[in-house]
Amino acid sequence: MLELRPNCESCDVDLPADSPDVWICSFECTWCTDCAASFADNACPNDTGNLVSRPLRAPAKLAEFPASTQRVHNAELQKAG
Repeated sequence: MLELRPNCESCDVDLPADSPDVWICSFECTWCTDCAASFADNACPNDTGNLVSRPLRAPAKLAEFPASTQRVHNAELQKAG
């Protein structure tokens, strides 16, 4: 089951489970739209896989199967500025 991580791995901004502005790769690396737009060739900087829009879980299923609370943050990827 998709983990639905709660934050951008690069800038650490909160990413609600119901947000349509989240990007993931096949390893579930999770990025906000701003950070994802900064990656060359629409590729995950961790594993070079392509990024796709994270699917939304239906509200009833989200209540039954909540999003992860485990934050993943890679400070080395944090954008300058």
